[in-house]
Amino acid sequence: MHFTLQERNKTWMPAINLSIVGLVVYIMAWPVSSMDVLVHNQINVLNGTMVRIQCIFTSCYKMDVNKFAMNWTYQENTNETEEMFMTYKKGMMPLRTDRFSDRVQFVGNLEKNDLSITLSDVQLSDEGVYNCYVRNPPDRIQGHGIINMFVVTELPPPRDSTIAVAIGASVGGALALLILSMVVVKCIRRHKKQELISDEQKMEEEGKLDAEGGPEEGTKKAFLPEDV
Repeated sequence: MHFTLQERNKTWMPAINLSIVGLVVYIMAWPVSSMDVLVHNQINVLNGTMVRIQCIFTSCYKMDVNKFAMNWTYQENTNETEEMFMTYKKGMMPLRTDRFSDRVQFVGNLEKNDLSITLSDVQLSDEGVYNCYVRNPPDRIQGHGIINMFVVTELPPPRDSTIAVAIGASVGGALALLILSMVVVKCIRRHKKQELISDEQKMEEEGKLDAEGGPEEGTKKAFLPEDV
């Protein structure tokens, strides 16, 4: 079993209680394992360079050098057959193969559960799947880490983060100014529209008053205070 760290999406607040319940159920249903293997699932290596292939395991039991066992194997992308090139049985034993010859070295630290290796002078033919198998009795679970290695002839040019930040800030500022301008224009138009409506209503009311004429005046006089 191997782990990779992944970012999880933030949960929407109204559904947080349901998510917590679901998480508890998920954890209770998930089989408990005392053996975990930490690796990089995918690595890109420049042709002709040296690469460190990491494999670190965790176990609830202290390693017993007389019972502990591990294997490193290689598998072509188009072939299911695995080729062992390093093993541990009471001691680390690199296995000389036609593919790797003496280009593989153990660089880990058993006291820290580090089983990492290095592969020097990487070739295009080294591309494939690298498996790290771990067994640490009395733990009954066999750990398995899978690393997909891709060999490239050139690395992509580095990106200038300063320029990217400057461009992003400029674009963001321009968008903010544009949005602000649109809001201001919309508010001005709305105010003008409201003023026109008010003027039309005022003119309409004045027209009604002119049409009614006398009766309107009589009505107004009826409400004037009488002379004592």
